[in-house]
Amino acid sequence: MKNLIKVVALSFVLLFGFTNISAQNLTQDQDRPEVVAKKIVNDLSSELDLNGDQQRALFRAYTANETNYRKHIIGKDANDPTVIANKTKFDEVLTTSAKKILNDDQYKKWLSLKE
Repeated sequence: MKNLIKVVALSFVLLFGFTNISAQNLTQDQDRPEVVAKKIVNDLSSELDLNGDQQRALFRAYTANETNYRKHIIGKDANDPTVIANKTKFDEVLTTSAKKILNDDQYKKWLSLKE
């Protein structure tokens, strides 16, 4: 009888433990730079009528931008001159990349959407 109770208790612990772990993984996956970049590019794709090459190039640019933001800006003091300089630099890199990837009409629309 004691063994049966132990087995049932262990089963409940394992069942609820695995459910909790998988739920945590789902929320962590939503915060990854690739997931964020993919969502942004999907939204832009419908707005700007992007082709496949443009989507891939923008995905890489947004992934790099999101990664740099997480490493150098998010969680840091927003008034620190180094953080401000990094933010400006990363924004300029993204803008330069977008200008190379998009045609003139798409770039103008992208700038208006960005603001």
